[in-house]
Amino acid sequence: MSDASAPSERHRQGMATRRAVLGDRHVDRAQAATTDFDRPFQDLITEAAWGHVWSRPGWTKRERSIVTIALLAALGRDEEVAMHVRATANTGASREDICEALLHVAIYAGVPAANHAIKIAKQVLADMDAGKAA
Repeated sequence: MSDASAPSERHRQGMATRRAVLGDRHVDRAQAATTDFDRPFQDLITEAAWGHVWSRPGWTKRERSIVTIALLAALGRDEEVAMHVRATANTGASREDICEALLHVAIYAGVPAANHAIKIAKQVLADMDAGKAA
């Protein structure tokens, strides 16, 4: 973004998609925690990840959710795995989708990565069932 006071159309679309996937509460917390130091990073992920990639018309949010969970699990990005498992409440990805994605992780990225991600997903889903998911 060239002018922080005038977000680009890509940024506006990204923020709408980000809110649709992660929920207003999550995005509001992230924005409230943003400082001058990480504002450029927040703008980057809003425009690039959410405005460009997640907003593309080729895949549904469900499909993007499944792929994202698998990639994050394969990379061992635990907090992001948890965040995107919570986001399935908004993307339409089912528990079966999460399970299938993590089975692929086991074969293509390794059993330890999938095993750890399954542990995270089980806890997040249990918290969601109990109404504790943020």
